[in-house]
Formats: sequence, C-alpha cells, structure tokens
Amino acid sequence: MKDHMHHATADHDAAAPAKSCCAHTGHGKPAAAPLATTRLQGDTSGVTYTCPMHPEIRKAGPGSCPICGMALEPVMPAAVDDDSGLQAVQRKFWIAAWLTLPIVAVAMLPHLLQIHPSIEIARILRGVELLFSAPVVLWIAADYYRRGWMGVVNRSPNMYTLIGLGVAVAWLFSLVATFAPLLFPAQMRDAHGMVGVYFEVAAVIVALVLLGEWLELAARGRTSAAIRQLLDLAPRTARRLRSDGTEEDVPVELLQIGDRLRVRPGEKVPADGHVLEGRSTVDESMLTGEPMPVDKHSGDRVAGATLNQTGALLIETDRIGADTLLAQIVALVAQAQRSRAPLQRLADQVSAWFVPAVILTAMLAFILWWAVGPEPRLAYALVSAVSVLIIACPCALGLATPISIMVASGRGAQLGVLFRDASAIEALRNIDTLVVDKTGTLTLGKPTLDQVLVAPGHTEAEILALAAGLELSSEHPLARAIVAGAAARNVAPRPIVEFQSLTGRGVQGHSVNQRIALGNRQLMQEIGAGVASVEAQAEVLRTEGRTVMYLAVDGALAGAIAVGDQIKPGTPAALDALRADGLTIVMLTGDARATAEAVGRILHIDVIHAEVQPADKAAIIARLQQAGRKVAMAGDGINDAPALARADIGIAMGTGTDIAMESAQVTLVKGDLNGIVRARHLSRATVRNIRQNLAFAFGYNAIGIPIAAGALYPAFGLLLSPFIGAIAMSLSSVSVISNALRLRRAAL
Repeated sequence: MKDHMHHATADHDAAAPAKSCCAHTGHGKPAAAPLATTRLQGDTSGVTYTCPMHPEIRKAGPGSCPICGMALEPVMPAAVDDDSGLQAVQRKFWIAAWLTLPIVAVAMLPHLLQIHPSIEIARILRGVELLFSAPVVLWIAADYYRRGWMGVVNRSPNMYTLIGLGVAVAWLFSLVATFAPLLFPAQMRDAHGMVGVYFEVAAVIVALVLLGEWLELAARGRTSAAIRQLLDLAPRTARRLRSDGTEEDVPVELLQIGDRLRVRPGEKVPADGHVLEGRSTVDESMLTGEPMPVDKHSGDRVAGATLNQTGALLIETDRIGADTLLAQIVALVAQAQRSRAPLQRLADQVSAWFVPAVILTAMLAFILWWAVGPEPRLAYALVSAVSVLIIACPCALGLATPISIMVASGRGAQLGVLFRDASAIEALRNIDTLVVDKTGTLTLGKPTLDQVLVAPGHTEAEILALAAGLELSSEHPLARAIVAGAAARNVAPRPIVEFQSLTGRGVQGHSVNQRIALGNRQLMQEIGAGVASVEAQAEVLRTEGRTVMYLAVDGALAGAIAVGDQIKPGTPAALDALRADGLTIVMLTGDARATAEAVGRILHIDVIHAEVQPADKAAIIARLQQAGRKVAMAGDGINDAPALARADIGIAMGTGTDIAMESAQVTLVKGDLNGIVRARHLSRATVRNIRQNLAFAFGYNAIGIPIAAGALYPAFGLLLSPFIGAIAMSLSSVSVISNALRLRRAAL
C-alpha cells in the first residue's frame, strides 16, 4: 500500500511490501518454489548453462559455446560445485600426457644423445610417433575440431578454430612426409630420403591446451565461490510446530507460508519471517556484511540463513523459496555476473576480426618463410605458421571483462552491496554527487511520537485519537509512530470514513460529521486553518530535527504532532568518508526546512532541498545532471522510484529483510551508507582490474604473434617453437582469471 503520510512529508519512506507467492495461510497451501541449493554433484538435469563470454547463450545441460567454443557453466551455481566438466578435462589431459611422453622421447632423445639410427630404426621410431599421436590428434582433440568448426559455421571463428587448424596442419604435414616424402623438395629430405615430421608438436600442443583448459576451469570455478557460499548458507531442515504443539523436522523445501518454526541457539533461521516469541541476537553478517549481531524480539523480522545466537525464537514464515532475501540476493548477483560492462565493447570489436587476422598472419608468415627464408624453407614456414595459430588467444581478450565482473559481483554480495548489472559497477566510481532522502536513508526510519501540541479548546487525547484513526491503516513509519504513541498513552483511534490522500500535503477524512485533516503547513493554508497558536513551539521542535504535522477539525487548527527519527549510527562517518572521497552530498526531503536544516547541521550536508514534492525530486536530479554532475540517488526504492530511475546510479537502501531491488542499480542490504563507500572502492578496483586484464590480453597477442611469425629471427636467429606458443596460449587465459580473482581479497 502506498503511504499516504508520504504526502505530508515527501521524503518519508516505506519498507518494501512483503513478497510471497501465495496468501498467508497454514498447512495445505502450496509451497513456493524452493531455492535450488541441494543439487547433487554431477546432476545437471534441468540446469541452464551459459557462456561466460557470451551470456546470451542459454542451453539445457553442459556443453560448449557455439560462438567461442568455451565450456559452458551453470547460470546459477549449485551449493555443491559441479566439477564434472573439470574432471573430464583432467582425464583427457592425463591420457594425452601418457601418450605424448613416448612421442617426445622418441623425437628428442636421438638429438639429445647425438645418436644417428639406421634407416630401419628411424622408420620404426617414426611409426611409434604416428601410432601414439593418432589417438591424441584424432580422438582427444576431436572436440576442439568440433568447437572450431562450430565457430566457422556461426561466422565467429574462435580460439579452437586456431588450435584445430594448427594441430591439423602439423599432423597432416607429418603424415604426408612419412608416406610420401618425394612430394617435398630435395632440400627437405635427409641422406635417407626422409622428411622431418612434427607428430610430437601436434600431440604436445593438444596436451598443453588441455592443461591450460584444466587450469582455466579450476580458476573459473573459483569466480562463483561467492554465490556458492551464499547458497551454502541455507539450512537443509527446519523444526516445524504441528497444530497439536509437537515438533517435527522437515526439509526446507516443504515449508509453507504461515508455518511456525522453532529456532534454537546456534541454529540457522530456515526462512524469512517474524518473531512470535522469544528474544535473541542474530548474526546477519553473511547477508548484510555487518559484523555486529542484531537484537531480535517479538514482532521483529528475521531473514533465512542468518545465525541465531543466544536465545530460542519462535518465528512465523512469510517468505519461502525464491521469495526469501537469500534467494533474491543470489538471483541479483547471478544476473549481475552475466551482464556486460561498457568496457567490454572494445574487446568485442577486436574479437570480431581477431581470428581472421591471425589466420591471415599465419598465411603471410608461411609465404614469406617459404619465399625468402633459409633452408629448409618449407619446414621453417610450417613451424612459424603453426606457432602463430597456436599462440594467439582470443579467449584471454574475451574473458578480460566478464571474469572481473563475476568476481566483483560476488565480492559485493559478501559486503552487503548488490549490483544489478556490470554497468553499475563500472559507473559508480565516476559519481561526484550523492543525493539522499532523509527518512530511512539518513535516519533509522523508525520514528517515535515525541510531543503533542494542543490548540485552545482541544485536548491531547482528542488530537491523538483523530490522528491515529487517520493513520490506522498505513504502514508508513510516521503513521506507525502516531498509532503506537496513541496506544502507549491508552488512546483509542477514532473511526474515520471517506479517507482521502492529498499528494505532497497530507490526508483527510470524516469522523462523526467532523472533517479531519492531518498534514503540513500547505494543507492548513488550503483549508484555511491558521497555525499561529502552535507555530512558535513547532518551529523549536523542527530546529531540533523533529517532523511536525498539523491536525485541523472542521477547518480550524486543533493541534500538532511532533515525531522524531534518530540518525543512523553509521551515517555521520559514512558521509564524512564520501565527502573526503570528493562527493557533494545533497539532501532532498519533503520535511519542513527547519527540520531538514537541523539534520543537515548535524551531518554537515552540503546542499539541502526541503519541502520537496515527490514529483520534484527527479527534476532536481535532472538539473544537477544538466549542470554536468554525475549523480547517484540513495532512497528506499519505492516512493523515490522516479528519482532513482532518473539518477545516473540509483541506490536502494535495504531494510534488513525488505529489499527494493526493482528500482535501483545498486542495493545496500543493510541500508547503511557505508555500503556506498565500499561499493565505490570496489568499483574502482574492478575497473582497474579490467584494464589490467585488457592490457595483458592485448599486449600478449601484440607481442606474441609477431615473435611467433619470426620477427626476431633476422636480428637474433630466434624462432618461437610451437611448444612455447602452446604453453603461452594456455597460460594467458589463466593469467587473466588469476588477476581477476585478486578482487576477492581486495581491501575495501
């Protein structure tokens, strides 16, 4: 329900309405879809896979990307890591390694030991090389040919196109040289009429590529560690109370909305809900990033997966499965990890022509060596062309940005900072102006009734009864403060009919033929109610930071109600840190100017806009942007939705278990502005990491490809071996991923 009291003080914020998949009931209602946390290792049924470089690719079950050929990975990792793909690569590597070792020994030992075998022995040794290399090249490498060909068919030749082409050229050349040596020039044949072969090159390249893929998959697995840690937080069972008062242990997947659950000290809360009985402290650090435990007692909300510490609690569930806070966090992190950052555009543009350019370079190297190189020219031409094909690695370029985004999104979740997409991570570092609303952002959002001002001819009880009647159905913090204050003074709310909300001014209704209005000074002016009798006292309260609302009966002032809201404990330090970081702090509030300025003085706010209508917040942000400012807006994500959408970065302040993620690009789970400080540090570290990755990938290929083509040979007599090219290619992607993983340990 939209809060009508927001119209009286335009920055008063509401908590997000509780989400649920079905109405609040007890047993017998269908349970919500559970958060998938118990998928067995190796069980890929019903799991959607995607490519880390091409998130638009979706496939049911594991496989390889039709665009780049890389191994697909689950869109949503399981709590238990599925390493079946890694194990398959490991098995292939060990088979390839054991088959390749004899080939290398046969090819290299005669040269190392300076042995000159007879023609018969030389042919036998060559047959051994062919025999052992055939399974490696024709069977183990078959998947590389398939991936490379898929890239060609999809008009996006990839790394495996280059690998497959290089391996096939080396092996087929050797096959022809073995069985038809007379097809080659005389300069290439030795005294026995035999031509040099490269069976060991083809086999070693396959083995080294497998080793690189092994290391890469292992490193990529660690990039999803943050999501798996979140998933692993969810308890597997819950202790549910039956209708007869007895207890039973049930899997969390069977929980229903309205279930009553017993949570003992040291146990995890099974689902989102509110406390019915008991008092305890709960560790919420795993979801909010805040280390201090939170006191919980009757009526307080608790989130699933948080750790109950000191006392026993009886809770009633109101969110289960995919609607829980944990599920929302995991879904948002997974979405951010698969999004594409603006910095990715450069890599995408280069990747589009990268493989064709490498193939062209390899062909030119082959032609030049064959035309002007030393003897045996054809052998040199083949080695340089294969080296160019093997050393080039478009995957390092393609992974440079998404792998950093994946790690940064997970790291943010551990800190209680949730990014909606990669562009938010990249853009947050450029913000120079932070716009904040007051209630629920700078303050706790839990106001209390402070004082009642009474006009002549009325009583405090009458004013409270009428105000509480107007506010009875509202969930707004100010409304709850008035209702709770009346109850504490044993004042019963008056029945109200014909209720009406007046945008930006207040509310009104009728009670026993009396016209009642509660709101700000503008509303009083509209109905002709003078406020002079209480205005002096009201102004004093405003200068102390209180919010004052006037109550009129039949167009005449009856009194006023002052409500106070404490500043959040971490707000002053957070604002100081943000100002030190170069940000200008702007406060937008619908409160009276005196109240706003009182809060502004305490917090040293740079610019204050008071008595702002809800629709005007977005206009003020637009003016700041027109002045060249990069603006972030921090609000509750509901009443501030237009302003959040208008800002360059919208930041929703979570309230522990209610997170308004739909309106903002960044969500602070705890609702603490210190999260913005951490988020900016993470944004800078991530962009710096991406640039390092891109520089490495560009530099690696810019240096490696010319060397492989033979650029150093004229001056230094050096020609890069395909072995070295395969090692370098395999390690390039691993280096990019390893650099991205440093973000997990970044000091924020």
